[in-house]
Amino acid sequence: MPFGEQPAYLRVAGDLRQKIVDGLLPPHTRLPSQARIREEYGVSDTVALEARKVLMAEGLVEGRSGSGTYVRERPVPRRIARAGFQNGSCTSPFRQEQTDERVKGTWESSSRQEGAGTAVAARLRIPAGGRVMRTRYLFRAEGEPSMLSTSWEPLEVTGRTPVMLPEEGPLAGRGVVERMAAIDVVVDNVIEEVGARPGLAEEAMALGGVPGHAVLVISRTYFAGGRPVETADVVTLADRHRVTYHLPVR
Repeated sequence: MPFGEQPAYLRVAGDLRQKIVDGLLPPHTRLPSQARIREEYGVSDTVALEARKVLMAEGLVEGRSGSGTYVRERPVPRRIARAGFQNGSCTSPFRQEQTDERVKGTWESSSRQEGAGTAVAARLRIPAGGRVMRTRYLFRAEGEPSMLSTSWEPLEVTGRTPVMLPEEGPLAGRGVVERMAAIDVVVDNVIEEVGARPGLAEEAMALGGVPGHAVLVISRTYFAGGRPVETADVVTLADRHRVTYHLPVR
């Protein structure tokens, strides 16, 4: 195939995609049938089927059992504004978003002690199997699932202290910086890495998405004097959020 020339199924998918973007096929409209695509574009059944699969994989359409394939409602992405820790502000992506009075948020959490896996141990710079407090969160914005988060804190730092459980005790829910300060651990640096990957089935189910669709992952680690004191992965559906960084120049 000459350079720049697309396979037939991608050309068909591209034309249908453009119709969806332009509103010619609005949300909840039934996608043309395989036979209709074959006739309209002069392609084989295989090409028509593959074109429909592309649109489904991109999250533009969804199958409804016994009914057909329909154009999905396209969510308006929300901004996750990241501006760091200043003047006592929170640094959690979700909690920082909640400083906007227009956004009403709640969360559920559960914590348990466990041995750190290889990847988490490397991020916390502790031996594999070292004891950590793992906390899982489901964040909701205006009642709808918004983000998932899993955090790990080394118990050699927080164990047997009032802040051992992030969401219990006198500083419950106050954020890593404030909690660590209460035990004389001064957080002075935060590193965040933003990436994307296909969503896991359980993540999609929890967030109301479709398995395999892309998710954004914000991997964040707090440091105190060069020592990691907490690391976390925040997961959200890529088509629902945009991460915006505000980095002051000093």
